[in-house]
Amino acid sequence: MSAVAVKGWCPGALRPMRSGDGLVVRIRPRAGRLDAAQAAGIAELAARYGNGLIDLTSRANLQIRGVSDEGYPPLVDGLAELGLLDADSNAEAQRNILVTPFWTAADETRSLATELEQGLASASLDLPTKFGFAIDDGNARMLAGASADIRIERDRSGGLLVRADGAQRGLSVRRSEVVQAALALAEWFVASGGVRGEKRRMAAHLAGGASVPETLCGDAEPLVRSADPAPGLYPAGAMVGVVFGQMPHQALGDLAGCAQALRMTPWRMMLVEGMREMPGGVDLVTDAGDPRLRVVACSGAPRCGEAHADTRVLASALTRHIPPDARLHVSGCAKGCAHSGSADVTLVATDDGFDLIRRGTTRDAPVIRGLTSSYLVANPSVLTGGH
Repeated sequence: MSAVAVKGWCPGALRPMRSGDGLVVRIRPRAGRLDAAQAAGIAELAARYGNGLIDLTSRANLQIRGVSDEGYPPLVDGLAELGLLDADSNAEAQRNILVTPFWTAADETRSLATELEQGLASASLDLPTKFGFAIDDGNARMLAGASADIRIERDRSGGLLVRADGAQRGLSVRRSEVVQAALALAEWFVASGGVRGEKRRMAAHLAGGASVPETLCGDAEPLVRSADPAPGLYPAGAMVGVVFGQMPHQALGDLAGCAQALRMTPWRMMLVEGMREMPGGVDLVTDAGDPRLRVVACSGAPRCGEAHADTRVLASALTRHIPPDARLHVSGCAKGCAHSGSADVTLVATDDGFDLIRRGTTRDAPVIRGLTSSYLVANPSVLTGGH
């Protein structure tokens, strides 16, 4: 096994990221699905070579935390035995595909994901590591709020379309044309200078004045966006959440023991295939009304070396004070790794305390600066504008 390559801000299995608790090793399940043996294997590897904690990310990946330099090579060997590695780190970085979890064995989702994976592996596009694709081809548009740059969706007549993120409409395509059109759109992004932009994302590229060529744009309207799903029973199985997106390895192992497979989602939830009743476990969120579903918190200090505060202790203390129709984001720094989008209330840790942002992201201007954790816990009404 070669030396650890620690670079960039998007970790992988072959390109881990160093954090405050060791190396973070990200696993990208193919077509967003782990069979029971793979899930059980990940749980065992996390216990043996990591600190036992596993993250669910907003890109429907898993992360094993707390891996030492010495433990990294055997961990990667274990992932290889489970069939979870790419040929190299470049191929891994390009395979950034988000898949709707609500597919059925009779539809085209998994075949589209496989063909897109193969196309990316042979295309050598050199896309930015955060550039991604979404396959959202079900009867409802579920992934509109998730991060993606090129979207494969259904139009309002049930046909397939390929759409650049940031464009209101997309190109109507036949099934045999989907992957070709998606890759052509990615090639245009690179050739037109999108990789040189400050944000290196499709929506920012279009907002900066770039225009999709006529051959790749169209007038097909996607389905109306559906609300994010909640924990509960679905035709394919049980959807369960994970508190603040992090679980001990035992929880994953327990789910693997009673599931046919696990489907990853961008909502820090998993769809447990084949289950006809909700599983138990203190680390799982199974109630659709649980307020923790409306709170996002990154790993925070001391687990992340970039964080200025323990975000999860504060998030836990504030959870019960969040209104039913609001979302709270507690970030350890201004990068906003756990949630790049807007929230009703965002708290950003700094050297001088927490900055409070309303209806914005970690990059927006705060309305109040320098709030201490103790003040926020004692005066939670400040979150919603009270005193």
